[in-house]
Amino acid sequence: MPFTMDPEVGQVMGALLGSEPPPPLAVGDVNGRRKRVGGLFAALFSQAPAIPDVSVKTFTTKAEDGHEIQLHWYTKNGNASQSGPAVCYIHGGGMICLGPEHYDVPMKTYVTHTGIPFLLVDYRLAPEFQAPVPVTDSYAGLKYLFEHASELGVDPARVALMGDSAGGGIAASVTHLAKQKSGPKIAKQVLIYPMLDNLNTSPDPDTAPFATWSVDDNKTGWDALLGDKAGSDSVPITHAAGRATVEDLRDLAPAYIDVGELDIFRDEDLVYARKLGKAGVSVEFHLYPGVPHAFEAFAPMTKIGQAAVGNRLKFLAGL
Repeated sequence: MPFTMDPEVGQVMGALLGSEPPPPLAVGDVNGRRKRVGGLFAALFSQAPAIPDVSVKTFTTKAEDGHEIQLHWYTKNGNASQSGPAVCYIHGGGMICLGPEHYDVPMKTYVTHTGIPFLLVDYRLAPEFQAPVPVTDSYAGLKYLFEHASELGVDPARVALMGDSAGGGIAASVTHLAKQKSGPKIAKQVLIYPMLDNLNTSPDPDTAPFATWSVDDNKTGWDALLGDKAGSDSVPITHAAGRATVEDLRDLAPAYIDVGELDIFRDEDLVYARKLGKAGVSVEFHLYPGVPHAFEAFAPMTKIGQAAVGNRLKFLAGL
């Protein structure tokens, strides 16, 4: 039996996207995707209610090449500055688009519901900055959080690394980089429909009709990040975490992974979760039926969208 869209999600997405989908963009059209995806995210959150109980401060830290990276620190008003958990967050955007301005509402939503402060890293994008820059920029943000834990009221033993889509893939690679460098010890990794596999460039006819991020989009993102190595199965795991072996995954932090059944990242995320398990790493995995990539962003008030966010909040509550 063929896949079908969750009716509630389908109704919301139909109203948002209209009956006529926009024409497909050519592989390699980075600027077209920046405009389209950025506009969509702006529309998604333009009508969101204000979240007045969360404040934001901006810090900077230095990248390996001296570039100043902006870090946005979200905290819940009135929370005592005692030593507690924190999350370092890496935003999505297919390696090529979006930025902190598109993630203000999601960050405030997580913080208001958990009380946990979030540090959002403004890493540099491909193709202007190819691998490993997005990962090393994000690692610099993670190190800042650990190095300034005392003044930020953070217990360094209770720091999670979290990201969605491309940010989930970058977060996975950062966990490997931290392990290789004997760097900050992450307590948990939270990978939301992560973009992990640079070889995922062939369409699946069963899910292609539902794709909100297509294989053409995916090829554009990986080509931008990896250049002529995009189609290689031997790129470093700090560039594409999906290339990791079971041995590479040993001794990593416990993981949470979720993905939709109609997401082009479904299979690579299932494989990664299975490898983590075989490496002795605890994994909480959720596969949501009848929903595509970023379903809870498109349809946050649906039952399945609320369930997905609720499960993430429960996992974070254990920090």
